Amino acid sequence: MAIGGSMSEQGSGGSARRRLARERAREAARGRRRRALVVVLGAVALAAVAVVAVVVVTSRDGGGPSVDDYKGALAPATRQQDGSVAMAKPGVTAPVLDVWEDFQCPACKAMEARLGATMKQLAAEGRLKVVYRPFQLFQQEPLMGNSRRAANAAACMPASHWVKYHDRLFAEQPEEGTKGFLPKELIAWAVDLGVRDAAFTACVDGEQRMRTVNQASAAAGKAGVDATPYLALNGRKVGDEVLGSADELRKAIARAAGGPAPASAPSRGTAAS
Repeated sequence: MAIGGSMSEQGSGGSARRRLARERAREAARGRRRRALVVVLGAVALAAVAVVAVVVVTSRDGGGPSVDDYKGALAPATRQQDGSVAMAKPGVTAPVLDVWEDFQCPACKAMEARLGATMKQLAAEGRLKVVYRPFQLFQQEPLMGNSRRAANAAACMPASHWVKYHDRLFAEQPEEGTKGFLPKELIAWAVDLGVRDAAFTACVDGEQRMRTVNQASAAAGKAGVDATPYLALNGRKVGDEVLGSADELRKAIARAAGGPAPASAPSRGTAAS
């Protein structure tokens, strides 16, 4: 009996160990499946984010005129008392389009590519007054330093060359995370436009217009600017549809002027009828 009992206990113990081993194997398999599921879901989520990012960039950045599309004469530019630069034909005081921007901001560069030519054309035709209000948006280096140096150089630039210099700054925008808009570059780009004034060089090297930059940043906060680019038409923020389309910008400006909505502008590469 004793021997039989011992053998029974050994058999029972062996079964228990086998059951435990099987359970551990099943648990390990479940763990592998869970980890695999997490990896798959993570990949799907990242893909979804990438798709959204592509859609946003494409919808915001495509289809509009580029900075170089407008080849006509520019409306005169004048520096206003608060440091902003107004572009308008003499006597044109409305509608007013305020353009709040940061030269380091990629979205501002994209907006300029979509709408900049339209702004210039409407101002040259006497149908719009554009007021450029560059300021410092970024608060972390190296973006903050890039932003401040570019805004300072723009504040140093004579109004007669300001709009072309504004476009050059966007064309030369440094990649995010890199240090750019160095004084020697800012000065060289001005020379390319015919500005060889020693006073401009000293203003850039000495960051002599940082007070103007700080005042512009404070004014942006008071105006309710919560992101860039930020356009205000006759003091009211425009919607995303206007930010994303030259045709919508034209319609909004026509409404603000009290006139009929204009016909859509022809697409690039398409001749007007």
